[in-house]
Amino acid sequence: MFEKKTKSYTEFLGKTNRIVEGTIIKGDIISQADFRLDGELTGNFQTKGKIVIGPAGSVTGDIVCKNADIEGKFKGKIQVLEILNVKNKASIYGEVICEKLSVEPGADFSASCMMKTNSKITMPYDGQSRPEEANQ
Repeated sequence: MFEKKTKSYTEFLGKTNRIVEGTIIKGDIISQADFRLDGELTGNFQTKGKIVIGPAGSVTGDIVCKNADIEGKFKGKIQVLEILNVKNKASIYGEVICEKLSVEPGADFSASCMMKTNSKITMPYDGQSRPEEANQ
């Protein structure tokens, strides 16, 4: 009677999740849509869209995404399928894997960086149920 249909990424275009300044999240976030983070995340983040870490935002953990703009602080490993934009006030510490990289003068980019084509970076979670969830 009621069938749950899986939405495609195109249905999420133009829709952005937002975590505002002053919000602290401890745990993992998985999103199909774009995401703007002005708060603080301690955990892993994954999206098929774009993540924007605002000037007051910070992430400590791993990120896998299609595109990223970083203005705030990031510490961990980030894998970007397409373009990583590092703004002049950003601080990046850890490991970066991306296809294209743009770093503005003034940014603190203290990370190892590996440039790869998007065919070599894979999304570990595609929105379908994960094997560990199927057994529960």
